[in-house]
Amino acid sequence: MKAPAPPLPDVSFSDHGDIRYLHLGNTDWVQGSMRLDQPFDIHLEYVQRMMAWLLFVEPASVARRHAMQLGLGAASLTKFCRKQLRMKTTAIELNPQVIAACRLWFKLPADDGRLSVVLGDAAEVAAHAHWRGSVDALQVDLYDHDAAAPVLDSAAFYGDCRRLLTEDGCMVVNLFGRSSSYAQSLERIVAAFGQDCVWAFKPTREGNSIVLALREPQRPGRAALAERAESIQTRWGLPAPKWLRVFQPIA
Repeated sequence: MKAPAPPLPDVSFSDHGDIRYLHLGNTDWVQGSMRLDQPFDIHLEYVQRMMAWLLFVEPASVARRHAMQLGLGAASLTKFCRKQLRMKTTAIELNPQVIAACRLWFKLPADDGRLSVVLGDAAEVAAHAHWRGSVDALQVDLYDHDAAAPVLDSAAFYGDCRRLLTEDGCMVVNLFGRSSSYAQSLERIVAAFGQDCVWAFKPTREGNSIVLALREPQRPGRAALAERAESIQTRWGLPAPKWLRVFQPIA
């Protein structure tokens, strides 16, 4: 008989100046944030870096693409993809309190023709055939209230994520935690995607390491990446030129 799942943590928020933070359980770990006067921009540096998949697609094609977030957090990525990039956007979140909190406190819009927030298990969604081959940008940020390690971090899970992607699709993962091993997580991603498909950022000051894995390998030159980065900054205000100083293929 399968053991019952542990209870999901309560959700709360705190305001510090013009920044609102989302928390799970009775911990100070930040699960996401929002500037109160810029609710549809991305505040945290590591979350901005999770938009680095834009470096590998034509800017004019972005609005025709599909973004999916596994883990809603404070909905920064979901809001940005839907409102700023005007993409079809799907977010998967296990905790109904997180969805309610994002709608009440973090300006997450109601579902519409371009936005779908789904209450569900990210592992089941990734393994299911429903979205297979339909996601252009898959953003994975799955942590519990202790933020000790990614909740889903197996080679099998990353293989399921790869199958969600379109031919030129991309997965971006946040790796962070006191108990996690970056090297082991990276090894599992490489096992699922192949070494030639994986790029990585140096860690942020807070310790978040963002890894990007392409469905098929791409190796644009530095000049092409610099031109794309300038376009991203001009169009959407993301600090993409700064990314290139701390972002490179792993092999």
